[in-house]
Amino acid sequence: MSCEVCGVLRDLSLYFNNTNEPEGGAKRRNKHSGVSVLARSLFTPSSPKSKAIVFSDGFRGNKNATGHMQASLGTLHKTFMTHKQRHNIDIPGKMVMGDDDLVAEKDTSTDPSSSVKLDELGGNSSSVAANTRNETLILDNELQHLSLERKPKNSKAKIKKPVPVSQYKPEPWMLQGEDQEMPRQLNLAIVGHVDSGKSTLCGRLLHALGRISKKQMHKNEKEAKEKGKGSFAYAWAMDESADERARGITMNVGVAYFDTKNYQVVMLDSPGHKDFVPNMISGVTQADAAVLVVDASLGSFESGMGVNGIGQTKEHSQLIRSFGVENLIVAVNKMDSVEYSAERFNYVKSQLGIFLRSCGYKESAITWVPLSAMENENLVTAASDTRLSSWFHGTCLLEAIDSSAAPHRDVSKPLRLPICDVISSHVLGQVAVCGKVVCGAIRSDSKVLVMPSGELATVKIIERDSSRLSSARAGDNIAIGLQGIDPIHVMSGGVLCHPDYPVSVASSLELKILVLDITVPILPGLQFELHAHHAKVSASLVRIVSLLDQKTGKASARKPRMLTARQAAVVEVRLEREVCVEEFGTLKALGRAFLRSQGSTVAVGVVTRVVQVQGERAEQAS
Repeated sequence: MSCEVCGVLRDLSLYFNNTNEPEGGAKRRNKHSGVSVLARSLFTPSSPKSKAIVFSDGFRGNKNATGHMQASLGTLHKTFMTHKQRHNIDIPGKMVMGDDDLVAEKDTSTDPSSSVKLDELGGNSSSVAANTRNETLILDNELQHLSLERKPKNSKAKIKKPVPVSQYKPEPWMLQGEDQEMPRQLNLAIVGHVDSGKSTLCGRLLHALGRISKKQMHKNEKEAKEKGKGSFAYAWAMDESADERARGITMNVGVAYFDTKNYQVVMLDSPGHKDFVPNMISGVTQADAAVLVVDASLGSFESGMGVNGIGQTKEHSQLIRSFGVENLIVAVNKMDSVEYSAERFNYVKSQLGIFLRSCGYKESAITWVPLSAMENENLVTAASDTRLSSWFHGTCLLEAIDSSAAPHRDVSKPLRLPICDVISSHVLGQVAVCGKVVCGAIRSDSKVLVMPSGELATVKIIERDSSRLSSARAGDNIAIGLQGIDPIHVMSGGVLCHPDYPVSVASSLELKILVLDITVPILPGLQFELHAHHAKVSASLVRIVSLLDQKTGKASARKPRMLTARQAAVVEVRLEREVCVEEFGTLKALGRAFLRSQGSTVAVGVVTRVVQVQGERAEQAS
């Protein structure tokens, strides 16, 4: 009969000779009926090898000690096959396996798509049905020559290919009552050079608006004084971890909420130290507007501008513009350290303004606000110190934030929610994520596709600033509790999307990049970190496709061998692992990329083409 693993015919006497069975025959059939010598040698190498296949009397061969005849597979072939006859043998699909048959299968029912084929030299063959675990195994026997060909059945891909968003039509509930539940949300990034006073500014703002209780503020002041860092009391409202407080710097993006007349503001306090720029990128990619905090004190402003190196004031300015942030508030902080000097403020404005315009900011989109976070001057109300109010008559910081242009919200496209972080809580459950809905809408009890794993999940709970929502739309920064999915399939940098319109998952990309102020040229083969929304992946530069004229945007005829500072080019990069992205023309929020090498951002760009998407390699391999 046939082995249930490889299909080799073996021990047919146990099938044909079912009469006059010797004592213990049932046990022998139980032991030898299921698998062949080939299968046992593959899967149980420690078991003893059989010397020969045993046949009943009537076969030509040598008689062994047990009284049975021994014959080779060739003898079997010649005995049961002739040049003019074809014998079809039906073998039961389900066999009784013994305790020592280690190659047992749970399902041994006959599969019509599975067959074992034995061909004679003259063209005669015998087909025997056998279960082979949803695969087709073809065994060709030309005299004593055996070959095994494995042909896997086509399996349905778990992840669908991206469907053109032009075919998508939003459901009626997505378009109704967009502003009924809560005020419009403004995601505000706070960026700037290390020690420019970002966290102190955030803490002061929250305290002045009543978002920090007196009890919590008293606790922060007490702990800060005990550690000899009394001036850090307001900063500790945002820097809550022990490491951040011990080092006196922000390491992760802090999130806080406050309300203005027009917005519910989600404040994203970003780290300023160069070692934590990747964290800054991951958090600030959600921003609709930004506050660039600049230290006005002598020497500190110059340090942030990179007079003696690369300063984070410049790098952060370039990055937030590359995020698509067009409206910028420049908070010139620590004006008290320069006696609220108008001359110093104008110098900072002149020097920094030139650089901001070179980054692509329009003068009309930049708001300049001199202030002192430590002394609470010009934060939520107009300056009271005459040294400042005597010459500055503009808006305070809170008014400037409230006057920010309303960001565009697109609910007409399929859901896209890049996962900023994976969390767990008593309210949200063991599997929860947080992030900003960049397009589309989401509601409780709906199904979402978690990419790049391709697993479906059910939305259990939606929260915004600890308030329960029934739905959320583009622009909302929310936390979501998920059901029906294993935590291993959910990761930061992934994307929640519409089940019928999955996001593209790329392993190679074509980018249009702008090289920043670098000192070492970029060559093919360069290893770097690629940041896209909340995803970070190692990558390499495959080739430089062409240079671009920065005025016209047209490609140059010559193909450069390297890229230098301030050059624009089209390049192809290969990713170490697959990342969820979209072409910039399709969805800007998922089409931006940042290239970092040796602790510095070397280029910023956009995705112009997804060279390879998930699933293509599997199709090519098959």
